[in-house]
Amino acid sequence: MALDSELLVKGLTRTEDDKADLYIAYQIAINEEKQWYATGYGGRYRTMGAMGTATSSTIRIGTLAVDMYDVAEKKQVWHGDATKTLDPSKDPQKNQEKLRKVAKKLLKDYPPKAKK
Repeated sequence: MALDSELLVKGLTRTEDDKADLYIAYQIAINEEKQWYATGYGGRYRTMGAMGTATSSTIRIGTLAVDMYDVAEKKQVWHGDATKTLDPSKDPQKNQEKLRKVAKKLLKDYPPKAKK
């Protein structure tokens, strides 16, 4: 998965071991929204009337949310989420690239900077 690759870039290695230092949970949600396109033209005065058309399409908005927990301290240490428009009916390779980009965007501020 794209998230695993980006976590590896950040120096984190995936393990199934029960003695992991960090627990990472993620959720992916896809919502559908209507997108409207409207065009129109008409006269200057109401008596001339106006004409126009409106069409709609469905777009899918995908959100990736990641939470990281310190296993030893049993507390959440980081949260991030990012959103991208996806079109599952199109080229799967393009969607994989979009997922890679959203994972990179999500993790750009990880690890968090030390507080002064």
